[in-house]
Amino acid sequence: MSLALDHAAAPVAASTAPLLAVEGLRVGTGSFHAVEDVSFCVAAGEILALVGESGSGKTATGRAILGLLPPGLERLAGAIRLQGEDLAHVTPARLRALRGGSIGMVFQEPMVSLNPAMTIGAQLGEALALHSDLDAATRRAACIAMLRRVRISDPESCLAAYPHEFSGGMRQRIMLAAVMLPKPRLLIADEPTTALDNLAQAEVLDLMVELARDSGTAVLLVTHNLGLVARYADRALVMQRGRVVEEGPARRLLAAPREAYTRQLVAAMPRRTARPERPTREILLEARGLVVDYPGRVRLLRRLPGKRAVKGVDIVLRRGETVALVGGSGSGKTTLGRALLRLVEPTGGQLLFQGQDVTAGRGAAVRDFRLACQIIFQDPYSSLDPRQRIGEIVAEPLRHEPGLDAASRAARVAETFAAVGLPGLDRRFPHQLSGGQRQRVAIARAIVRRPALVVADEPVSALDMTVQAQILALIRQLQEERGFACLFISHDLGAVVEVADRVLVMQDGMIVEQGSRDAVFDTPHHPYTRALLDATPRLDA
Repeated sequence: MSLALDHAAAPVAASTAPLLAVEGLRVGTGSFHAVEDVSFCVAAGEILALVGESGSGKTATGRAILGLLPPGLERLAGAIRLQGEDLAHVTPARLRALRGGSIGMVFQEPMVSLNPAMTIGAQLGEALALHSDLDAATRRAACIAMLRRVRISDPESCLAAYPHEFSGGMRQRIMLAAVMLPKPRLLIADEPTTALDNLAQAEVLDLMVELARDSGTAVLLVTHNLGLVARYADRALVMQRGRVVEEGPARRLLAAPREAYTRQLVAAMPRRTARPERPTREILLEARGLVVDYPGRVRLLRRLPGKRAVKGVDIVLRRGETVALVGGSGSGKTTLGRALLRLVEPTGGQLLFQGQDVTAGRGAAVRDFRLACQIIFQDPYSSLDPRQRIGEIVAEPLRHEPGLDAASRAARVAETFAAVGLPGLDRRFPHQLSGGQRQRVAIARAIVRRPALVVADEPVSALDMTVQAQILALIRQLQEERGFACLFISHDLGAVVEVADRVLVMQDGMIVEQGSRDAVFDTPHHPYTRALLDATPRLDA
């Protein structure tokens, strides 16, 4: 296979002397080992990717270096040497001095790792105050310079703001600025862009690599995204069930993997396959000039200006087709998807379902519309009731199905569980399932009433590659068997290329480009579409 990438290959680190050396690392508790006999080294200025599925031990390995293992896990054996100093045997005071100064960490979710009660300026200056002798004025100047470096507009105002006032991509840039201010020798980045759209992902990672190269910082990139590994890493280390299964130069390893598990990961990467020609079918749902406004918040007895999230959108969904709605965070795609189901009430425009106006009315037409449409939410864990067994969760939509007795409902639920690959698990609670299994439950709940339309809102964004491939294949299979229309909302163009018949590109509340999947991917016309495609790291077979 060949790698189709827009960025130049990452240069090999100039120095071969290891900055970090991990030898025989074992992490666990009792007889359970999350990490088993892991050894590797990272040179100054080098980017090493730790790759694997959820549960492979890659995050535990990264956290063991900092001594930040979660409760229930501890380092059982092995040496962790930073420039010859064994971190496994230093005092707690010495380890605290190294954290933030010599070793920085960028966490997966910046809103969790940034203190919501502290200003950005206080959080940026904290590391400099702890790890340098700079006075307050110099620290402030350094913070402003770093914010400007990570392309934050108006950095002076940013210092006085709080994390909730910024988007996910901006928060991750701020987190990166805070970590890089003390110029650490080692940067551990644990899934730093999982929740970001492709444009924000590329910007954050480009900045991370640029800052690391300039200061000679070694980077340990923990990720399940092989496209990112191919684009940014010098070397890759593949982990499975706590063990290293393969290691080597990143591009060579991905182009010609030796081990079956690595080949399985590479095979799970999204790829474009031929979509059969579908005859033109009747229109199921149509929106004409749809508008959604959010009112401004009230602050200090005055109302702040509101926001128009959807600006006069026209959209048509036909029976049995998959329409992908793509765009960056804040583009309005989730709001549009919910407005099409009237989970968010439109401010203006018209919504037609099977030719009937359901924009704001009541009665039989609207009742039939609501019963015929279902949604798969982005985060299955928060959308599933933790107090209910999953059999009860999937059966709940059948309460409004006429003509079904208890035995028929039980048979329908069992049939649906078998269809999504979860037979016999109906007595479990959501917390007893993996992320992929919970997403299958969310899909089962959406299809159990045999709907005409399913809106799938970022259904695979939080899943690793192999689970994502399984869920995408499941959605395609169920759609072919049951014939429902699907609005697939995503910022991941790799997922879109696998499932979409047509693609709509949304920017700032408007549809800026639309067409068949192949037309949009092969000959994009709008600059925003081209930017999204250019920012998508991929492996092409």
